[in-house]
Amino acid sequence: MPARERLPALNEDREPAERPEPAEPHAGPEVEAPATDPATSAALAADTAAALTLLREGALAVHGRVTDASNAVLYCTVTLDGLTAPCVYKPVAGERPLWDFPDGTLAGRETAAYEVSAATGWGLVPPTVLRGGPAGPGMVQLWIEPDPEAAELLDLQPLDDPRAGWLPIVRAQLDGGRLAWLVHRDDERLRRLAVLDAVLNNADRKGGHWLPAADGRIYGIDHGVTFHTDPKLRTLLWGWAEEPLTAEALDVLGRLAADLDGPLGERLRPHLTSGELDALKARTAALRSAGRHPLPSAEWPSIPWPPV
Repeated sequence: MPARERLPALNEDREPAERPEPAEPHAGPEVEAPATDPATSAALAADTAAALTLLREGALAVHGRVTDASNAVLYCTVTLDGLTAPCVYKPVAGERPLWDFPDGTLAGRETAAYEVSAATGWGLVPPTVLRGGPAGPGMVQLWIEPDPEAAELLDLQPLDDPRAGWLPIVRAQLDGGRLAWLVHRDDERLRRLAVLDAVLNNADRKGGHWLPAADGRIYGIDHGVTFHTDPKLRTLLWGWAEEPLTAEALDVLGRLAADLDGPLGERLRPHLTSGELDALKARTAALRSAGRHPLPSAEWPSIPWPPV
């Protein structure tokens, strides 16, 4: 398995580099959040036109902060014409500085990732807009309530007892020195997400960055570190590395390449530099020309840390 042998074991002692805390955005008083449920969340996400209008034009109310996020992530509701839905608001003022991405650009990258996802027709990123809010401009994305009954997509399995329907990612060292495979399902929805990540040059596809919706869809979230001009793909979705792309994926990449030279490219210009847009076009063309899922890089960590 030449692709997987390039992947590191998950027993490395890695200390995250210290980075300054993001600015604390002032978002006004918190108000009580309404209850949400997976079915309602999935139905609105599937109606993209209605969801985008609501996100762009609705009134934002802040209910709290997602405390385990590295940047400021505010849980909100957005209301328009009697319709209210939960959403995530990531103000630019709350973005943590990164050594390899320009300051103040993560919200735009998340919005650009939605535009590319929408252009594929796969609908893998929840409806997302860039707009003003209580803490200034930022990314606003429809909240996806995960389906608690959905099958697990990530698992640990014994090295000597792999199960059908799962693909190994990397060997993991567990407590007591035991070794196991970290695996993901051989699932067409995840395979599409792997193709999208290769196009986006996603540097952070952790196991918690995909959500199963009640209608059977899978949504990818947290696309702030995407579209870099240098190769930075870091993901858990390496199970198809070097395998041929599906006919569907090749068709999507062909249409995407044409759209990048037309309306999609124009929609991305407010969010990406000309160099980043050129790199996106080149990645799309190269992926289609190769006709295979990419291999992990030998020059860049291929697994996000922590992986889940």
